[in-house]
Amino acid sequence: MKGVVFTELVEMVESVFSADIADQMIENSDLPSGGVYTAVGTYDHAEIVSLVVTLSELTGLSTDALQQAYGRHLFGRFVVLYPDLVNRFDDGLDLLEDVERVVHAEVLKLYPDAQLPRFQSTRPGRDELELVYRSPRQMATLAHGLIEGCLAHFEQDASIERTPHADDAVTFHIRCRR
Repeated sequence: MKGVVFTELVEMVESVFSADIADQMIENSDLPSGGVYTAVGTYDHAEIVSLVVTLSELTGLSTDALQQAYGRHLFGRFVVLYPDLVNRFDDGLDLLEDVERVVHAEVLKLYPDAQLPRFQSTRPGRDELELVYRSPRQMATLAHGLIEGCLAHFEQDASIERTPHADDAVTFHIRCRR
């Protein structure tokens, strides 16, 4: 996993909880890297899992709630870090529909060694999107938060339902309300 995912998690924990909680999260986790991350580095995704589990123990919040909140935060950071990429879209569903073709293509230009999840999209209607998420890291809850963050950025009110599949894929059914 790219280091930006780790550095942004630490920054979110510092701003939402405290620098002390962020330090405890790093110190109490089993981290081969020692918890020293650079945005362009690459780290084992097991470290992010360890950090979130430790943060859950420190805060009493569920790992799912933390991952989803982090996904929302991370999308907001992507808007700041990569405004040209996000702002080329007028609508959250359009961005999500093209995440594989456009967004991930741009990410791979910046980080050629990135191992990205795969997304397959279907547009059953103008205000609907079905997005199939596949990743060996199985971080669909983080993806859910990213989707929420995307829709919030574009000020779109929507319902999001998740359907897990036997092959570890997850389908997100997104329906915008007008």
